[in-house]
Amino acid sequence: MHYLIIGNSVAAVNAVEAIRGADKEGSITIVSDEEALNYSRPLLSYYLGGRVAEDRLAFRDEAFYEKHMVNLILGNRATGLDTKKRQVNLADGTRLPYDRLLLSVGGVPIVPPIDGLRHDTRGVFTFIQLQEVTRLIEYIEQYSIQEAVVLGAGLIGLKAIEGLLERGLRVTVIELMDRILANTFDREASAIIEERLSTHGCTVITGDTIERVKTRGGKIKQLTLKSGTEIPTSLLIVAVGVRPHLELVKGTTIKADRGILVDEFMRTNVPDVYAAGDCAQGLDFLSKENAVIAIWPVAARQGKVAGLNMSGSRTPYPGLFAMNSVQIMDIPTISFGMTTPSEGEGYEVLQSVDRAKSSYKKIVLRNDRVVGAILLNAVERAGVYGMLIREEVDVKEFKDQLLGDKFGLLVLPKEFRKHLVAGESFVA
Repeated sequence: MHYLIIGNSVAAVNAVEAIRGADKEGSITIVSDEEALNYSRPLLSYYLGGRVAEDRLAFRDEAFYEKHMVNLILGNRATGLDTKKRQVNLADGTRLPYDRLLLSVGGVPIVPPIDGLRHDTRGVFTFIQLQEVTRLIEYIEQYSIQEAVVLGAGLIGLKAIEGLLERGLRVTVIELMDRILANTFDREASAIIEERLSTHGCTVITGDTIERVKTRGGKIKQLTLKSGTEIPTSLLIVAVGVRPHLELVKGTTIKADRGILVDEFMRTNVPDVYAAGDCAQGLDFLSKENAVIAIWPVAARQGKVAGLNMSGSRTPYPGLFAMNSVQIMDIPTISFGMTTPSEGEGYEVLQSVDRAKSSYKKIVLRNDRVVGAILLNAVERAGVYGMLIREEVDVKEFKDQLLGDKFGLLVLPKEFRKHLVAGESFVA
């Protein structure tokens, strides 16, 4: 059996481990367009800030690939896919055959059209790949950059801001929405993070965006916002979002929507072609529909399930839900599921806030079951909340204790704890 995996991040690594658990002899080839062995994307902000060295970013070492007998091809891009001939073409002209193919090609940064911004404008960067962040660091050091502008105040933008602030730069963030982290947090949580950013010298501009870029000698020099505000800057980081990388499936019969569509076994509609990670549109546990959930735990689980099924198992993907665990400006934050539900759709919201401690808890319920949570500086029981969502536990009997400081496993019904110890699923 010839297994071919395009992409070398967490989905690919988990697929390799799953395949080798069942098939010790089949050949496995991984192709990546990046030169790095592998790296943890959540650590890129710490790399930018100087807290983590580049050689500490890898989550698997070379011995991993040797142990699992993986033929690793780095720095070579997959340029074409022929599902009839069962082969992938690489940029250097190599043609790789496959019996089973996994597409774990991740996502690409969205760069909106801005008047005056060219693809070769110097001083403009994105923030999702190691090689881009390395170039960013070199640019800052080469030109002694003292200030920067970040377009986009989502999670990627906020982590870029954190790294820049740690390097001692003055930062301005521009967000089109009316608050930062609008897709992850509600107004209260966003306000707490915004206050912390301000105390660290970050200027926050919301409800606005960049309309025009001025350059000098091919280098960025000034931004003009839609509001008319002009901001001089020598460095711009574009962090408005990421979309699934679909170039390889264009022109093929593989079906795609927002991402590559997969079934419960991570299979595409084409036999022996699978997809996992940020490029895949798989089952969302809460909505019960297919969705792109571009986060590390989802990519890891999807990669494992894909590997199991590629090697002959019949293991369904249970579906996960949106979840983010990230520290922003020394504030640990976690969010699960549906955090900002629409009014009038049967949701109940429980909240507790302590602005003095930058602490906030929000639990979202529907039909007495937890479907979402936001936790800032109060993440100790996050695992329990996540379990309540996964197990769809009826919390009516202990709803009034969900926000309490003493809330934990011992508050849960005895029947549920028995099933938990036994390792079984349980729906109250």
